[in-house]
Formats: sequence, structure tokens, C-alpha cells
Amino acid sequence: MARSRRQLPEAVAAAAHTIPGAVAERIRLVVFDVDGVLTDAGVYIGRTATGESVELKRFDIQDGLGMKLLEEDDIKVVLISGRVSPATAVRAEELGLEYHQDAGSRKLAILQGILEREGIDWSETAMLADDLPDLAIFRRMGLKCAVANAQPEILEGADWISERRGGHGAVRELARTLLAARGSWDRVLEAYVARTSELIDRSEVR
Repeated sequence: MARSRRQLPEAVAAAAHTIPGAVAERIRLVVFDVDGVLTDAGVYIGRTATGESVELKRFDIQDGLGMKLLEEDDIKVVLISGRVSPATAVRAEELGLEYHQDAGSRKLAILQGILEREGIDWSETAMLADDLPDLAIFRRMGLKCAVANAQPEILEGADWISERRGGHGAVRELARTLLAARGSWDRVLEAYVARTSELIDRSEVR
């Protein structure tokens, strides 16, 4: 019986938290699942006084900046979810990210269309996943990444595993690790700080 990644020898387990530079440098697209990756997989559901259904999700703010920093290094970021959720749409639009909802069994076809449109090969893709609905596209990725609390089948196939759980900084952890492996982290960080400082200076002038 195959052992879980969590049961592997310490040296192998440590390697699961690193990304080889050669692999990182070829990545041009990172795909993020939503429920269980950008969120903790929990959903708050209720109704208003007028009977309208309400669904709320918790997103990690640091994860959002992590995805924007990936874009700073010319890496395209796409969110793909099997469920329709207004909360997901609000978050994706707030960050200015491409997103696809109600993908379900169409995830593979949707992603194939994106790759053809952008001229990207499967070997140039990465995905951060957590659950079984992700397997069909996860297995095709050039860099397969899993959140710490992903399902065993995802963990077994992962090239990289976060130390953080989904919805609690796993996305930021991947962004930092990937950019560092590309040798881009310091440059991207300083560019972000410079731009932020410029905006602060402009506001003070006003």
C-alpha cells in the first residue's frame, strides 16, 4: 500500500516544500481552485428576512496579494470553481482575476481553451488543489501543488505541498515559494513597495 506524503521520510517530506528553479522558471499560468484552496472549504448559508438566499465565504487577504504578485512576474492567474457563488465572483472581480464558475466536469475543457488562447503548454502550468474534483486537470499540470489538508489522492500526486491549510495562507505560501525559486521575489517585492510608496506620496500631495 502506498504511503501518504505525510508518512514519508523527513528528507523526502522536506523536499515536498521546495520547487526546483528550472521547473519554476517555465511556469506561465497558475490555476487555483476556490473552495478549499482560497477558502477553508466552509460555506455560510442563510436567508434574508425577505427569503432571499445568502452565501458567504472567508478569503485570506494575504492570499489575494500573493496572486497579484504572481501577475507582477508575468504569470497568468486563473480561478476555477465547480460551484456558482456570488462571493467567489466578488472576490475575483475585486482582484481583477479571470475566473470560471460552475465548471464541474467542464474544468478540463475550460482550461484547454485558456491554454490555446494564451499559447501556453501544459508543461508551463501549475495548480494548487485540494479535492477529488480537481484530479482530471491536476494530473496534467507541469507543477502539481497541494494545500496541506488536501485529500490523499491529491497529496500523493503533488510535486509541492504547502505547510499551510487551504484558506489560511497556502496561496501566499505558493506564490512566495514559486517567485523565490524563479529568482523574482526580491524584484517583485521591491516593485510593489515602490508603487505603493508612490501612491502614498501622491495622496499626501493632495
